[in-house]
Amino acid sequence: MLNALVTNLAAEGEPNNPLIPAWYDIIWSGLWFIVILIVVWKVALPRLTKMLDERSAAIEGNIAKADEAQKQAEAALEEYTRQLAEARTEAGEIREAAREDGKKIVAEAKDAASTEAARITATAHTQIEAERQTALVSLRSEVGTLAIDLAGGVVGETLSDDARATAVVDRFLADLEASEKAAQ
Repeated sequence: MLNALVTNLAAEGEPNNPLIPAWYDIIWSGLWFIVILIVVWKVALPRLTKMLDERSAAIEGNIAKADEAQKQAEAALEEYTRQLAEARTEAGEIREAAREDGKKIVAEAKDAASTEAARITATAHTQIEAERQTALVSLRSEVGTLAIDLAGGVVGETLSDDARATAVVDRFLADLEASEKAAQ
C-alpha cells in the first residue's frame, strides 16, 4: 500500500514528502494550538492553580492541626506523668501514716489490755481474799461448833457459855495455825 502511494505521488510529479504536512495543515494546526493554549492559560490553569493552592492550604492546615494535637498530647502525657508521680508519693505517705497509726493503735491496745488485765487480776485477788476470809469465818464457826459438841461429849456436859466456848475455839485454831506455819 505504501508502494502504491509513493508511485501515485511520483506519477503526479510533485516531489512531496509524506512526513511533512501541507502548509494549510500547519496554519490550522498552529491556530488551534494557540486557541487551546489560550483556553488552557486563561481557564484551566487558574482553576488548577486554585485547586492546588486549596489542597496545599488544607494539607498545611491539617499538618498544623496534627502538630497542635501532638503538642497537646505531649502536654497531657507530661501532666498525667506528673499527677501519677504525685499520686505515688501521696500513696507512700498515706501508707507510712497508716503504718504509724497501726503501731499506735496496737500500742494503745496493748496498754489497755495490760491495764484491764491488771484490773481483772486485782479484782480476782480481792475476790479470792474475800472468799478466803468468808470461808475462814465459816470454817471457824463450824469447827468451833464441832469442837464444842465434841468437848461436851468428852466432858459429858454441854458447854453453854458462848464466850468461853469461843475463846477455847479461837485458842485451838490459833494453835493449829501456828503448828501449820512451823511445819512449812
